[in-house]
Amino acid sequence: MLKHISLIIRHETELPKRTGEAVQELFRKYGVSVTEGQISPQTEAIVVLGGDGTLLHVAGKAYRLGIPLLGINLGGLGFLTEIHMDEMEQALDSLISGTLEMDRRAILSVTVKVPDSKSSTYYALNEAVISKGPLGKIITLSTWADTSFLTTYRGDGLIVSTATGSTAYNLSAGGPILHPGIKGFILTPICPFALNARPLILPSHMKVAIQIKNASEKINLIVDGRAGQELSEGDRVEVQKAKGYLKLIRSPLRDYFTILREKLGWAKGVWI
Repeated sequence: MLKHISLIIRHETELPKRTGEAVQELFRKYGVSVTEGQISPQTEAIVVLGGDGTLLHVAGKAYRLGIPLLGINLGGLGFLTEIHMDEMEQALDSLISGTLEMDRRAILSVTVKVPDSKSSTYYALNEAVISKGPLGKIITLSTWADTSFLTTYRGDGLIVSTATGSTAYNLSAGGPILHPGIKGFILTPICPFALNARPLILPSHMKVAIQIKNASEKINLIVDGRAGQELSEGDRVEVQKAKGYLKLIRSPLRDYFTILREKLGWAKGVWI
């Protein structure tokens, strides 16, 4: 049975505040101590009240610490925050008793190598994006898969997405949906200049290297929707599967395909 959890709440409205108080009261009833707003050393699980953005904000730290992560959806689309508010008490009961199941979700290790400078590494549950500024010109990105030259992308940028992140920016940019159990990731060009530039699925054991070829305008690395760093000509971004996995707690009431149907508005099937 859990003894300590960290509670991360999106605070933009009054609703999350009241819901957070209800969650804390439920945990106190079971004798579980709660740290709100930060992840303490004794944390055994992280509960997020909000949307996918709130969950992504703490996913990297949960991965590095090996702590299970549970998302309760308070609003928007919510592919990662699978638990509905009306299911919250049942899910938290199961979390405390240790009966909830966990998915192992792949994480991307994203390393920026700058000539004559120290490299920086970021972790992404959904995606890493190399993108031009809002008024920038077409950018050129030379891309390798392991040691093989792949192609040179010209356009507004490039998305490197996990299977988990395939329903995020990748989907909006025309990329395919990958089941989270598939061991691979996706390269999806953003508004490519050439019509033959298409999304590409690669096995997860490969390393992708992307070199910035022209940077007369501002080019950014964005990791899970947050600014990573500005990129310059000659900088190299290397993306590969990180060691281990994020422990993402699964909804006990719906499977992955049910979530897809709900979020994407697919029609329900009928057995014949």
